[in-house]
Amino acid sequence: MCIISTVEKPFSYSSSAPIRIEPVQARSAARVGALLDAACQVMHEVGFEPLTTALVAERAGASIGTVYRYFPDRVAVLQAVAARSLERVTSALRTDLEREQPGDVSGALATALETLLRFFREEPGFRSLRVGDVLDIRPSSGGRAGNAEIAGVIKDYLHEVQRLRLDSSERVSIETAIDVMDALLGRAFMHSDRGESAVIAEAKRVSLCIVNEATA
Repeated sequence: MCIISTVEKPFSYSSSAPIRIEPVQARSAARVGALLDAACQVMHEVGFEPLTTALVAERAGASIGTVYRYFPDRVAVLQAVAARSLERVTSALRTDLEREQPGDVSGALATALETLLRFFREEPGFRSLRVGDVLDIRPSSGGRAGNAEIAGVIKDYLHEVQRLRLDSSERVSIETAIDVMDALLGRAFMHSDRGESAVIAEAKRVSLCIVNEATA
């Protein structure tokens, strides 16, 4: 029994990433981006739990007033980082799927694993917060969780590009596989910049088994 370089569009500040003032001007957008980058650097070193607006300001070389101009509190900073990461991951995954053209669910999940591995290894702070599911920081009016959005990219690709008809169990299995993959990759990168190879292999094995059992 089975047990498993993109062009980035500008980050959009939506309801999933609330800020005090929408940075419509290029300079303001750059300032917010620098604050988020600083937050990611802090999280890369100490994780998201100790993150404070004061640490973000210090790392960015900005005043605390500048941080509060855009973010009311640390939770808003975390929400914005998670939203930006989700946009980057889903954009990269769409590009990777288009390039690799996997023809089935297992192949699409294998592509998603490689996309996520790239972010865990190369994106500062990603291993700590990922796309926000590790900590329930979505606003009360928020939509689906970040992992569900990643699974949605896979389902849309299989339906629209490969013309596969997924039944309800297959759709749920893809979402479950992404959740499992996220959790195991988080463990793999807990103490390793490259990720523990045995845990990464387990993430692939378990996630593929979930979808294989659903399609059997």
